[in-house]
Amino acid sequence: MSQLDKKNSFIALGSFLSQFSLDGNTKNATVLHNDLFFDDFVALIELSQSHNGWFTQEQVYFALQSWAKALTEESLTKWLSDYNLENVQPKTVAIIMAGNIPLVGFHDFLSVVITGHNALVKASSNDQHLIQFLAKYLIAVETSMANCITFTDGKLENFNAVIATGSNNTARYFDFYFKDKPSIIRKNRNSVAVLNGEETHEELVNLGEDIFRYFGLGCRNVSKLFVPKDYNFDAFFKAIYEQKDVIYYEKYANNYDYNKAVFLMSNFQLLDNEFLTIKEDSSYASPISSVFYEYYDSITEIQSRLANDINQIQCIVSNTIIPNSIGFGLTQQPRLWDYADNVDTVAFLLSI
Repeated sequence: MSQLDKKNSFIALGSFLSQFSLDGNTKNATVLHNDLFFDDFVALIELSQSHNGWFTQEQVYFALQSWAKALTEESLTKWLSDYNLENVQPKTVAIIMAGNIPLVGFHDFLSVVITGHNALVKASSNDQHLIQFLAKYLIAVETSMANCITFTDGKLENFNAVIATGSNNTARYFDFYFKDKPSIIRKNRNSVAVLNGEETHEELVNLGEDIFRYFGLGCRNVSKLFVPKDYNFDAFFKAIYEQKDVIYYEKYANNYDYNKAVFLMSNFQLLDNEFLTIKEDSSYASPISSVFYEYYDSITEIQSRLANDINQIQCIVSNTIIPNSIGFGLTQQPRLWDYADNVDTVAFLLSI
């Protein structure tokens, strides 16, 4: 199977995913294998929350639409144009996936398969159904893909390299267990926003998307704000009020009540709008339903701080006051070349 065949299979998958939206699922007669997969995928989406309580239909549909937009001929061509994919000697790459948000491990899977390697996938128990369904669709489009995609629930064996995602604790285990293999080991990271008080209402509304999408469970979710001295949070709270319905989701509400109670019992000073607490704290990782904030004296100071802590940070959001930051509302819409932890996965796969 040629690299072009694999690329075309993922383009077909993108076309398949484009049919599914929170606004309604619309069958497109030009999409391959809808007779086999369309209805079953609708049923799987409806069951997703029973498999993982955080995977509401809204969140699953958002993830599917994000991948539909990424898996286009234009996007895939632009992404792969920087690499020489000829003469790749196929290796077996083990992929240990996280399960915090829907299809969070799909980029690693895509990277392994499209570069010509074999994917040995250990899916998270929290997100094992969607990824396996998409793999079945790819195999239906290109049957020879069955030779390069394997899922396992057991011990990983007979592989040449590994990409593993987990917490800081599991990363220590991964580092030891895979010490003799070429590897990418991903640890905990968080995303931050740097505000200067000149943000528009629309930018702050979009910041609400960066905070609340996937209930804040992703490493690309903003969990920390850096604000200038004497920053007035009124405009921030007014803008994120559009996210107020999040409190009607029971799992989120339980976290809000619990974390707020813990903070108050510890006599922490909080700002609260009845669905989000914000707390002054130097840490990057805030609990669900809370965002930490910290004051800064100058942009130069915060630039230096972020540079020193780069290994703890996934994304930096700002209205261009921080070099190489991304715009508000875009953290959960990464492009194919926006690599997790700034580690070029394709370059790694071509080096093994």
